[in-house]
Amino acid sequence: MIKRKLQQEICPAGESGFTIIESLVALLVVAILLTAIAPVIVLATATRVQSRRVELSTQAAKTFIDGIRTGAITAPSTVITLAAPTSAAPRRISDVAAVAAVAATGTTAATPAIPAVTGRPQDYLINTTNMAAPTSATGLYCFNKNGQLNPPDCTSDLFYIQAGRIVQSTGVNDGYRLGIRVYRADADFPLTASTVDTKNTQTPFTGGLGSRKAPLIEMTTDIGNSTTTFQALCQRLGTATNQSCQ
Repeated sequence: MIKRKLQQEICPAGESGFTIIESLVALLVVAILLTAIAPVIVLATATRVQSRRVELSTQAAKTFIDGIRTGAITAPSTVITLAAPTSAAPRRISDVAAVAAVAATGTTAATPAIPAVTGRPQDYLINTTNMAAPTSATGLYCFNKNGQLNPPDCTSDLFYIQAGRIVQSTGVNDGYRLGIRVYRADADFPLTASTVDTKNTQTPFTGGLGSRKAPLIEMTTDIGNSTTTFQALCQRLGTATNQSCQ
């Protein structure tokens, strides 16, 4: 009986598989690429989430303002009283340099000297001096995920809103400037806020989870009604140099 010798089949080069070494090299290359792009992916995701959070907090602040203006939300109990501006001590958001007097020449009338004015941005914006940062949820409004605004001393699952009235006078119809801070509901008390010299709010760009203690936004807006007079608004906003509210 004749036995046939078995021949080993040789696969073409195009049909051969990967060796263990080739597979390990491929895995190493993939791992290096993932390590290189992972920080970019994390940064992009964190920035997208933070930008969305800031956008939602802005919408919450606008909803709160609309509620105050329509009377659906009770005005905040925190009141910040400003000193009345005068022609000698006008209110300015920034410094104004002094202007020397000019004598009359020919047909040109003389102009009096205008004293320098020290700016008082703290009268226009909210800061830790005129409205302290919250140390607890007491007195804060709540804006929840279902879009519902709740009065102070509540529990929120999205944002806490701190608000205060900046007034020039105590007249019922004189109106006021509404100061607002919006914080994350998962913030760790006590919280922080902007000072007179340093702005301390969260930015849409972040490489991590963002600062839980800092407000997402800080803003002010004027609240008035149909009987609010120009004089009341002028007194609150400030007067021009050497001028007075009429």
